Amino acid sequence: MADLSDVEAALLVAILAAIYPAGPDRPSIVLSPVRVYRGWPLIGPLAIDLAAGVANVSVFPDPNGTQNTTRWSLSTRSTQGVPSLAVSVSENSATFFGSGGSGQLAGLLIAQKAFVYRGRDGDTPALVAAMLAGLVRQSRACWQSGATISIPGDGSLTARVVADGSTLTEWARQRQAFRVSAWCPNPMIRDAVCSAIANALSSIAFLTLADGTAGRLRYRAAASFDDDQDAHQYRRDFLYDVEYGTTVKADAPSMLFSDLIWNGESVYG
Repeated sequence: MADLSDVEAALLVAILAAIYPAGPDRPSIVLSPVRVYRGWPLIGPLAIDLAAGVANVSVFPDPNGTQNTTRWSLSTRSTQGVPSLAVSVSENSATFFGSGGSGQLAGLLIAQKAFVYRGRDGDTPALVAAMLAGLVRQSRACWQSGATISIPGDGSLTARVVADGSTLTEWARQRQAFRVSAWCPNPMIRDAVCSAIANALSSIAFLTLADGTAGRLRYRAAASFDDDQDAHQYRRDFLYDVEYGTTVKADAPSMLFSDLIWNGESVYG
């Protein structure tokens, strides 16, 4: 679920990209180091950095800038899982390929009887075939060679692989103000750093959060503080509002074979 730390992390990503457009291992736009971090800076380390010409950019949630914007209805969205394992059928043989793993189901439907194996991390196609062959042999004959299972006789054979999906339900929503503060050793560095931050964040309508949701980003205000010039501290604050949801994620198993009662009889598919 998304929380304050996820929004702060998303803001950091956007700010870092603006200040280090060529990557964090390349020079910043001001050609001197710029530290970007979550939280309010400590006075001692900040003073040392500023004296050495190192700018700081902090991201901090404003304690007086929270508003509950929860709507009455719940919002749920589902995501279908995509299996990394696959299977092909040729006459009475099924061959698995790709890569197995947890969260996947592999199954055979033989003469309307289902045999299902739930994958584990590290599974290979040959291992999946061996596990299914072991299940099949409890009720009928089969042959396994590597990742291929063969069923003798004229019975119908269906093979499938599915992956678990997920649901994401929004239970609450809030608007939170975040203070982005640039602490710089001189006005020139401050202006360059703040211009880059303003341009980058003004072009973002929605921040992508870790849970796959998005937070609506809006500019609120900005102010400069030059009161501590003797300490070489030139500061500018930006205030941004981010509205985002509190979500709960749950696994959603996928159907492998269906069992339909039709005219009093089970019909598998």
